[in-house]
Amino acid sequence: MTVSTKDSTALSDAELAEMADLCVDREPNFDIGFLSKQREEWVLVTHAREGAKLRGYSFCTLERIGGTPSLLIGLLLVERSAKSDQTLKAILHDQFRRALLAFPDEDVLLGSRLTSPDGYRAFLGLEDVVPRLGYKPTGEDRAWGRRLAKRFGAEKAIDDKTFVMTVPTGSVGGLDYVASKGPIPEGAHAIFESVDAEKGQRLVVFGWAMAEALASGKLLK
Repeated sequence: MTVSTKDSTALSDAELAEMADLCVDREPNFDIGFLSKQREEWVLVTHAREGAKLRGYSFCTLERIGGTPSLLIGLLLVERSAKSDQTLKAILHDQFRRALLAFPDEDVLLGSRLTSPDGYRAFLGLEDVVPRLGYKPTGEDRAWGRRLAKRFGAEKAIDDKTFVMTVPTGSVGGLDYVASKGPIPEGAHAIFESVDAEKGQRLVVFGWAMAEALASGKLLK
């Protein structure tokens, strides 16, 4: 599997059509119009291919939020197949590598919106993941939830106690991934009991990629 990343503004209409085809017959139904808007909102786009076959893609940006180095995944979609785990790892590998280059010797916050418990696998190996089962978020955690919701374009749509964001009309971005095998992180299913992705709800999740983990390559495998 090969991964390539470029500026979102360099996306062609043909590439957008190819991306839309990955979920043309299922939720979340990201069509060309919606993906065109993502092209304008996010800096980088990543494609994961197996030969000529597109297996997944992601829109993201590397930026500082209040001075904090952040990797924000606005949208990540993986084809639902036996290759889904490999595709997710390939995309994240490239994004963590870029985070290391952009913010050497710094801890980096990874933030995204999840559509299912499976998405928690994107946070494996990260520290202080919020929300998580049995953990009561602090005031600072809740503030981060609001900051991320604002960055995702819906500041007032988040419940900062549950981290559930509700956008009832139109397509909503997020990390759309269903694991092909292997366990889902403990507690993820319980956290998602109150989330209805088909009604525009997403769970805002964030965690910390520590500088030493990035530098050692721990998160890049």
